[in-house]
Amino acid sequence: MARPEKIRLGDLLVQQKLISQDQLKFGLEQQKRSGRKLGRVLVDNAFVTEENISEALAKQLNIPYINLKYYNISIEKVRLLSESQARRFRAIVLEERNGLLLVGMADPTDLSAFDEITRIVKRDIDIAVVNEGQLLESIDRGYRRTDEITGLARELSEDIGDTYVDFGALTDAVGMEEAPVVKLLQTVFDDATQIRASDIHIEPQEGRVVIRFRIDGVLHLQTEADSKIAPALVLRLKLMSGLDISEKRLPQDGRFRVHVRDLSVDVRIATCPTQNGETVVMRLLRQDDGMIGLDKLGMPPEMLKRFREIIRRSDGMILVTGPTGSGKTTTLYSALAEINTMEQKIITVEDPVEYRLPGINQVQVNEKIDLTFARVLRSAIRQDPDVILIGEMRDGETAQIGLRAAMTGHLVFSTLHTRDAAGTLFRFIDLGVPRFMVASSVQAVIAQRLLRRVCESCSEPHSPTPQEIVWMEMEGLSREEWSGLKHGRGCSHCNGTGYYGRMGVYEMLEMDHEMVEAAASESATQFVQMARDHMLGKTILDQALEEMKLGHTTAFEVMCISNRIEE
Repeated sequence: MARPEKIRLGDLLVQQKLISQDQLKFGLEQQKRSGRKLGRVLVDNAFVTEENISEALAKQLNIPYINLKYYNISIEKVRLLSESQARRFRAIVLEERNGLLLVGMADPTDLSAFDEITRIVKRDIDIAVVNEGQLLESIDRGYRRTDEITGLARELSEDIGDTYVDFGALTDAVGMEEAPVVKLLQTVFDDATQIRASDIHIEPQEGRVVIRFRIDGVLHLQTEADSKIAPALVLRLKLMSGLDISEKRLPQDGRFRVHVRDLSVDVRIATCPTQNGETVVMRLLRQDDGMIGLDKLGMPPEMLKRFREIIRRSDGMILVTGPTGSGKTTTLYSALAEINTMEQKIITVEDPVEYRLPGINQVQVNEKIDLTFARVLRSAIRQDPDVILIGEMRDGETAQIGLRAAMTGHLVFSTLHTRDAAGTLFRFIDLGVPRFMVASSVQAVIAQRLLRRVCESCSEPHSPTPQEIVWMEMEGLSREEWSGLKHGRGCSHCNGTGYYGRMGVYEMLEMDHEMVEAAASESATQFVQMARDHMLGKTILDQALEEMKLGHTTAFEVMCISNRIEE
């Protein structure tokens, strides 16, 4: 292919009527002040989208525009450029076509990048325009660290050999960055962050140590290595999190922070002794994506509107329920972020503090020094708060203090482990809380679950299995209603799983006058039935079935939550 021509992006966008002269002038002034590329300035100011820019360049240069979202990249071809080269040139090798290498470039007018890529791959290249955001995501997926992790694990095993090593000497001293155990752990964090893992599991087993990542709620094997490296990994992690390296008989909890490229990642660590050594689980909390706006959670519009009104009340308790890993904390933090103003004093009592929220007083419970939920709550109420968040209602004492706070002019948020919204109030009664207190304090209960999304890049029609057909018939679905079923066949975007990301499904019970009276007088069975009839909008299962019929999730996913919800 001929070398591309140099194009003035601003003039091109004006010429194609995508931006005005005034917007271009503003963008150029911003570019001069910030040093950022003009295209990024225009996108950040919402004058154009990345797709607008890519399509305009493709049209002007008469080259194809490739949507990487639906492109199954070849790892073999991608790695003809190193990761650092791909990021520097904003380019990715896609495939071989007609004897030429097809290279996707975010800026195909970058002549020096074109020349450098041609020199590096030692081949003639053809170029296509790609969206920069999609390009960076594809680079993350294409340059997995699996081989590097396996190699570093082998290097560490050889370094340890069969001799005793004083792992206690693995401090944060200068020069430790090059130690095999440090490089291995940093690479594991890099890889986990690139593929959106929420947890890292390091599990010593007989003769080997297994490292697994939890992605979209499901564990995936990353690598297996010689079991002799497990103590080195555990001790290094204990040092990073300030845990007692001499204590191997008791579970320990801690936290530390790592930097992965330009991201800051908080890591929550829990160790536990097992038959084959200490196992470690690390929860990764990326500070850049911790906050999700309420409108991005996926609540139905009517429910979202009502929820926003309720969280602006001056008192009462709002509960979010669901099993572990169902997104309860995310919903609560989103609600707090929405009402976090200079006029409100907000105190959270958590175990542990997951995300740091500016302008909010966050207290971490510490059972070792008798800093319990109940004790912190009593103190928090004396701090003159408007809003209190209690991480979890674990016992009757905490529940009673929280409910009393809700009755005495405070807005209280908390979580509870129950199956659905309707049965939540009687969980309080099981904890020994007086019924009148529950009925008069609770304002609303949100129950939620998370469903894996079908990967859009490899989504295709799905013929239900006999088991799925039986289940759907039991749920009262007709054959026409399941005609739109989809699943993902597996591709480079979703690491072969067929799923990419998760969505929330919700149900909400608002405690109006009628429900308050029923909670104070009716039996548990009668109240639960009445609550289900009174639900604002659809139940969790109703919403999940709708998402399935639209092809957003699979029948398998909905069956899983259906089995957990049903009595």
